[in-house]
Amino acid sequence: MPDLSFRVVSVEAVARAAAPLMNFGIEIKNAGNEAIHAIVLRCQIQIEAARRQYTREEQLRLGDLFGEPERWSQTLRGMLWTHAQTVVPAFVGTTVSDLLVPCTFDFNVAATKYFHGLEGGEIPLCLMFSGSMFYELDGALAVAPISWSKEARFRLPADVWRRMMEEYYPNSAWLCLRRDAFEQLMEYRREHGMTSWEQAIEDLLRTAQQVAVS
Repeated sequence: MPDLSFRVVSVEAVARAAAPLMNFGIEIKNAGNEAIHAIVLRCQIQIEAARRQYTREEQLRLGDLFGEPERWSQTLRGMLWTHAQTVVPAFVGTTVSDLLVPCTFDFNVAATKYFHGLEGGEIPLCLMFSGSMFYELDGALAVAPISWSKEARFRLPADVWRRMMEEYYPNSAWLCLRRDAFEQLMEYRREHGMTSWEQAIEDLLRTAQQVAVS
């Protein structure tokens, strides 16, 4: 049976897609000599947050996720980023396959908060693979599962994510509100004759700051 190993050899943002996509180049190597006909490959990507250092500013920005920095020894844990899948075509020996990973700028998603909270450096990832491989055995087609123990670690430059989001959402961010909060904000905007959501939010912030000062 084929014995596959996986390694991330490249990463880049996909330009001009319908939504943000990151393309991971996955090197797949078969230690055996079987001809691989195809692989249905699934991947779960985890952020290994404890495997990097954080500046004081980053710690403050990540307070939503991990609490006060003094408690990080108990709260700083890994988190799920996303799932992705692809079909790898036939190969013998070694191949490199594209794994397209959808990304979101929704700040209700923990991974988005994490990425946005970093000033730079690298994001430690663990890619855990599963799926099915189809290969040639004694002249016939055979199928076998990919072991759940197959994984690859990779340090994603934070700037790749930041540049991608700036390309897809220049000078903007997505914020999802509860329906009742949105209705109140819409009513406030309409009552005050404001032409944009930014104007309504900025006006509310100014009012809150004035109350705090007084």
